[in-house]
Amino acid sequence: MAYSSDKQASKTSQTMNLLDADWRMISDQVMGGISSGRLSRDQIQGRESLCLRGTVSTENNGGFIQMALDLAGADAADAASFDGLKLWVSGNQQQYNVHLRTTNLWLPWQSYRASFYADTDWQQVTLPFASFEAYRTGRALDLSKLKRIGLVAIGRDFAAELCVSDIRFYRD
Repeated sequence: MAYSSDKQASKTSQTMNLLDADWRMISDQVMGGISSGRLSRDQIQGRESLCLRGTVSTENNGGFIQMALDLAGADAADAASFDGLKLWVSGNQQQYNVHLRTTNLWLPWQSYRASFYADTDWQQVTLPFASFEAYRTGRALDLSKLKRIGLVAIGRDFAAELCVSDIRFYRD
């Protein structure tokens, strides 16, 4: 799934729901944590959704579960012609993050992060790329080298339930 700055490709990318791609579940168990979760495709309040559910535990230096989408295979996706991400979410009245990774980042804990709140009713969340903050990196966010999008339950002990019916790049 490549994104280019070409007008036709960008127009197509702008209207494509990224949930149609292959998302995967990642947890802190990859580094010895004990958080657990699962991804499922469900019908929630009349909407086809991808749901991340599980338990986040900070024991054993852990503290996250994540639904992740690797963009463009091993290559980078070019999202530079877009202004941000829009998501339709429903959840359990908790705060979640979107983490972006680029090919400029090598260490697994580095990312660009923005937070949002997921209420029990469906709501649209708009996250301008300008609102993402660098985490454990001094590099600026280079949207022409976007590699991964992650929706993450992180940082504290809690039960996570985040359902997403639509996620896409947008342009103002």
